[in-house]
Amino acid sequence: MEMFHVKPRWLFLKITCDDGTVGWGEPVVEGRAQTVETAVKEIARYLIGQDPRDIEKHWQIIYRGNFYRNGPILTSALSGVEQALWDILGKHLNVPVWRLLGGKVRDRIRMYGWLSLEPTGDYIDMYAKSINENVEGFTAYKTCPIPPMQMIEQPDVLHAIRDNITLLRDKVDKKIDVALDFHGRCTPAMSRRLIHMIEDVDIMFIEEPVLPGDVAALKQLSSSTSIPIAAGERLFTRWQFNDLIEQQAVAIIQPDISHCGGIFEARKIASMAEARNIAVAPHCPLGPIALAASLQFASCTPNFLCQEHLTLGHDYLKVPFQVKEGYVDVPYLPGLGIEVDEEKVRAGIFSGDWSTPQFRLKDGSFAEW
Repeated sequence: MEMFHVKPRWLFLKITCDDGTVGWGEPVVEGRAQTVETAVKEIARYLIGQDPRDIEKHWQIIYRGNFYRNGPILTSALSGVEQALWDILGKHLNVPVWRLLGGKVRDRIRMYGWLSLEPTGDYIDMYAKSINENVEGFTAYKTCPIPPMQMIEQPDVLHAIRDNITLLRDKVDKKIDVALDFHGRCTPAMSRRLIHMIEDVDIMFIEEPVLPGDVAALKQLSSSTSIPIAAGERLFTRWQFNDLIEQQAVAIIQPDISHCGGIFEARKIASMAEARNIAVAPHCPLGPIALAASLQFASCTPNFLCQEHLTLGHDYLKVPFQVKEGYVDVPYLPGLGIEVDEEKVRAGIFSGDWSTPQFRLKDGSFAEW
């Protein structure tokens, strides 16, 4: 096994088999990449000498084989390993991963763009112009309109958020969806108030209106609005998704293929959600290997909605993904469907010491990122 910390904050995993077959995965927790690297090295002690094709057996042993299980470090390390094993199996059989998971259910995969800055003040006109003129033809964009928030926020802050959201939506072509990421920055009380204030705005969905794990609050919010609620990027394995799905607390779940346990685990989670008519929009603010794994998942998942992405692979893939009219074609190359450019990977190596940004409130106390 080899691991590469590459800019801006990603960790790539390369597994080489005795016959020379190579599998790639992306095991990373944003801000804890070095910790995950150590976890992968611990997993490697078990994997060396094993048949890489026995993916489910290895998953069960790695996840359940120690007294402690679950959590972002273990499941992210396991996710990257699992991706690499599927890549190896697909290449061994000369088929894409989706072919091994029941076959494709669509011919192309809807992508959505990401606006990295908060849509405030003068930025709104710039955002609206860039969205309406987007050359990739995205039919959906997502942005975070929420600044660091107090537990009970002042009216001027709430009204400014409402005005910015309304103005952005008004300026963007109605053929393009706009989704909002609250990023877990609001208490249930503030989310309820804000969502009520924008109820008449055409919003695609609201992501993480409260911190992860608060199923009761998510269910209350979902019941009080017609805007679809999405959550799940910080949940791991089907066991943590179970209550969210069984209680129909959200309209959209967002497992991250590099955090939740991997491609097959995400497929199991999606099947649970399908039985409750819940859509799936995988979280992916990571690198091109994580995106490739997500696209394999999207290709074979009936209740898939749209795919987040930060990169199309121009930085580290020999052939980047191409967006046409807001969609990426289902990949047909074996395994994950990508060729990693190792020369670029090695040129992009850094120490891996990226840290999560820290926000503060007006009084200097901690604020949710």
